[in-house]
Amino acid sequence: QVQLVESGGGLVQAGGSLRLSCVASRSISSINVMAWYRQAPGKQRELVAAMNSGGSTNYADSVKGRFTISTEDAKNTVYLQMNSLKPEDTAVYYCFANYIVKYYWGQGTQVTVSL
Repeated sequence: QVQLVESGGGLVQAGGSLRLSCVASRSISSINVMAWYRQAPGKQRELVAAMNSGGSTNYADSVKGRFTISTEDAKNTVYLQMNSLKPEDTAVYYCFANYIVKYYWGQGTQVTVSL
């Protein structure tokens, strides 16, 4: 089992930056895939960025070049660095883990980008 706790959300002006953190209850290196998803009001949850245990990453087209996913194994933490934020990035951001054959979600953290 994996518990995930996110932090770092908040209110930021367009063009600003935020860094989200997700602390896992077990070693990141033991987890197949770590990812960030987001869900805006009235929309489906969508993948933002993912990293597998080999270090390969993929990003949604809408965030490429602006967002970066990274890990700090010593702290069992995955980060999402978000730069050049836009109002359309406003959403609840969820941390996700695929460990063995199960999926786990964090509780979510709100990111609001104002004009």
